[in-house]
Amino acid sequence: QHAGLWSLEARVRILGAERRSMSGVGVPSLSRPTAVTRSPVGYAPTVHPYLISETVGVRPRPPPGRGRRRREPGREPVRRGHVTPTAPAAVIVMAAGKGTRMRSVTPKVLHRIGGRSLVDHAVTAARGLEPQHLVVVVRHERDAVIAHLAEVAPDAVPADQDEVPGTGRAVACGLASLPESLTGPVVVTSGDVPLLDTSTLQALLAQHTERGDAVTLLTTELDDPSGYGRIVREADGTVSAIVEQRDATEAQRAIREINAGVYVFDAAHLRTALATLGTDNDQGEVYLTDVVAHAHQAGRPTSALVVTDHWLVEGCNDRAQLAELGAELNRRILRGWMAQGVGVVDPASTWVDVTAELAQDVILEQGVLVRGTTRIGQGARVGAYAILTDAVIPAGCVVAPFSQLDADAAQA
Repeated sequence: QHAGLWSLEARVRILGAERRSMSGVGVPSLSRPTAVTRSPVGYAPTVHPYLISETVGVRPRPPPGRGRRRREPGREPVRRGHVTPTAPAAVIVMAAGKGTRMRSVTPKVLHRIGGRSLVDHAVTAARGLEPQHLVVVVRHERDAVIAHLAEVAPDAVPADQDEVPGTGRAVACGLASLPESLTGPVVVTSGDVPLLDTSTLQALLAQHTERGDAVTLLTTELDDPSGYGRIVREADGTVSAIVEQRDATEAQRAIREINAGVYVFDAAHLRTALATLGTDNDQGEVYLTDVVAHAHQAGRPTSALVVTDHWLVEGCNDRAQLAELGAELNRRILRGWMAQGVGVVDPASTWVDVTAELAQDVILEQGVLVRGTTRIGQGARVGAYAILTDAVIPAGCVVAPFSQLDADAAQA
C-alpha cells in the first residue's frame, strides 16, 4: 500500500518479504559496498557524524582553581578540540596475525563490522593522517589480504613478514619496505582495532611532535588489565618500559595502565632500536614494546597519551569481541545520525553501516538494515525490517516494511 507514495522519478522497485528470505535481519552487513555516483534529491548532510569522534578519551577539566591537579611529565590525556595536523612520514598497519581464536578460514582482519573489514577501518583511520607512505604488514592468508587491500586501499603498500614472530619483527619488515632515507614520525597501528579514529591518532602525533619524543604511545586504564602489557613509569611519571603480562612481576601485574598497541616513533630511533631487539622473553618473540625501554635507556624522551574511552583501543581476537565491537560501533553510528536529525525508532534492532549517508528527518523504523553506500534523502521513511543495500532513496519517499532494495532496484 505504500508503493503509491513513491515519487515517479525514483522508479524504485519495492520487493516484498515474499520475494526474498529475511534471514540475517538484525546483523551487520557482510557484503562489500559499491560506489554510488549520485546523491538523492533532498540529501544534504555536510559531514558524516561517525567521522567526528564521539569521545577521544577526554579527562574532564575542572574550572580554573577548582580541583585541578598537576600533570605528571610524560602523562598526557587526550584533548578535545582542534589539533594541529602533522603529516607523518609513514603509517605501518600490522595485519599479519592468524587470528586463531576467530575459528575461521577467513583471516581475522577481513572480518567485518559496520560495512567495512577490520583492516579497512584501520587503514581509513590511518589515511586520515595523510601520511607520505602507508604500509600494511601481511603474512597469514597474504594473498586474500592483499587482494582486499587492492580493492579498499590501493594506495597501501603490502609488506611481507617473514617467519620470525612478534610485533617488533612485523614493524621491521614494514620499515624495510620504506625508503632508507625516511625521516620523521612513523605511526604504528594494528589491523584489528576498528574503533580507533583519525582524531585520536592526530592527538598522539601532535604530542609526539610537540615534545620531540623518540616514542609516544597510546595507553588506557582498565579495572582488569589481565593479558595486557603494563606501562612502567619512573617516579616523575615518564614512561620507562612496557612489560608483557607473562614477563611481569607481581608488582607490575598490579599496574592498571596498559599498552594500547598504537605508537608514534622517530624513524631514526626506530631503526636503531629494532636492530638491537632479540627474542629473550617468555614467548620467544621480537617485542616492539622493547623499543620504549631502549629509548629510555638511551636518554631519549618518551611519553604516553591516555584515552579514557577504552573502545577506541579495543582489539578483536574472537567472535564475541567482534560482536561487541560491531554493536558498539553501530551504537555510535546511530547516535551520530540522531544528533544530525535522523529518527531511529528502535536503536537496538537497527543497523546502519558507516559508509551509508542519511539526511535530516529520515525515519528508520524497527529492524531496518542500511547497508553499503545507501543514501536516504530528507524526510524519507523506511518501514520496519526493510533492507537497503547500496540504494538511493529520494527525499520524501516511503519504503514499505519488509522491502529489500539495492542499487539495481533503484535503477529499475
